[in-house]
Amino acid sequence: MNSTLEAQETTFIEPFSVDYDLVEGAMKNPTNHLVRRASDMRGHYRDAAALQQLIDTGNPVHYEVYERPVPEQYGHLMFCISDLRPGTVGEECFMTKGHYHTRLNTGEIYLALRGRGYMMMKTNDGKCRYEEFAPGRMVYVPPYWGHRSINTGSEPLISFCVYPGDAGHNYGDIEREGFPRRVFLRNGKIHVE
Repeated sequence: MNSTLEAQETTFIEPFSVDYDLVEGAMKNPTNHLVRRASDMRGHYRDAAALQQLIDTGNPVHYEVYERPVPEQYGHLMFCISDLRPGTVGEECFMTKGHYHTRLNTGEIYLALRGRGYMMMKTNDGKCRYEEFAPGRMVYVPPYWGHRSINTGSEPLISFCVYPGDAGHNYGDIEREGFPRRVFLRNGKIHVE
């Protein structure tokens, strides 16, 4: 066996399969099911008063993530289904919190299954890019890029994502830095500012 591989022990697991519903954007029998509501999104939207109004009038779900996690180790591939709801906070489109990977040198693949939106990406030295999200499109997020999904449509934005098992998630830097660009719905048109 290669000594480099021996130095990076990987937990042995048995093969498995997962059932999912692409129309509903749900994984059947997930091991982890993350639900983020308006109250979990404080500090992420420009209009804090509009967000508080949403919280006070029902605290709607912004997004859900379904996972069947594998060991968070080198050699494994994590995967999930994300269901980002349509809506706005004031005029700003619903979005995920966004994250860097804890291991910055890891990328991620997002495959759009349903809905429309953007994948907003940024580096910590100020670069910012976004790619359209729509069925039939895959977005590649390279290493070192923070990223968040943004729903610009009228139905859920459903995506399937895959990333290295040891990538990890760093939400704190995004909470402190934010993103240099935001997406708004004004008079029926999408604006990126």
